[in-house]
Amino acid sequence: MPRNRTRTHVSSKRAHERTSPRSTSNSFRCVHCRLDVSLDAPGTSHRNHCPNCLWSRHLDNTPGDRAADCGASMSPIAIHVRPNGEWSIVHRCAACDTLDVNRIAGDDNPLSLMRLAVAPLAQPPFPLDWFGRL
Repeated sequence: MPRNRTRTHVSSKRAHERTSPRSTSNSFRCVHCRLDVSLDAPGTSHRNHCPNCLWSRHLDNTPGDRAADCGASMSPIAIHVRPNGEWSIVHRCAACDTLDVNRIAGDDNPLSLMRLAVAPLAQPPFPLDWFGRL
């Protein structure tokens, strides 16, 4: 017999309401590592990612507007270095594949940032033995 989809929808809707991304508190719970994160962040006026695992939630269309309807988790996929040397995290939304670039914050985990920055070196798009032929 098929599952009652209405019941599943209602329970998942309640779970979403309990963890609504549009909370008015001064903190949020990370969608990935579940850390309680303060909205106050050194070096940025709009905290939008976890300082521990660097994951985010798709909330903004422009920084700080909280106008995005998606609300899905956003995984950190790369580091972008701006011309002035400032680092930014590139996030991809798990639901709609939107890419977003966010400034790093002063309390972001340096090991997580470095792991993300060197990830392309760990799996280059060509065999490493090619260097021996140069």
